[in-house]
Amino acid sequence: MMDGQADLDRMFHALSDRSRRGMIDRLGRGPASVTELAAPLAVALPTVMKHLQVLEESGIVFSEKSGRVRTYRLRQDALAAVERWVEQRKIQWTTTFDRLDHFLANETETLPE
Repeated sequence: MMDGQADLDRMFHALSDRSRRGMIDRLGRGPASVTELAAPLAVALPTVMKHLQVLEESGIVFSEKSGRVRTYRLRQDALAAVERWVEQRKIQWTTTFDRLDHFLANETETLPE
């Protein structure tokens, strides 16, 4: 399991690229070879390999080699750290906005007419 700010930074970096997000979407449907992941992309195979390296180093995917074929899979709990971080921010902002709503409601009630 990945913990810490550096791990979270690597995950957000991995998620920051459209091609890598597309690969993650594809892997969400099941394992895929490098060739299958490269097919919908308009980039050279070395570029695809660099994207896959970023995804693997971030802990989002892992690969296995069987013969000449390297197959990539999503880690089941890979995005849990990102999900937790986003959820914590959501709770903070919801709490802040609730307090602001309460404050504004009280201010409106005390305004002179």
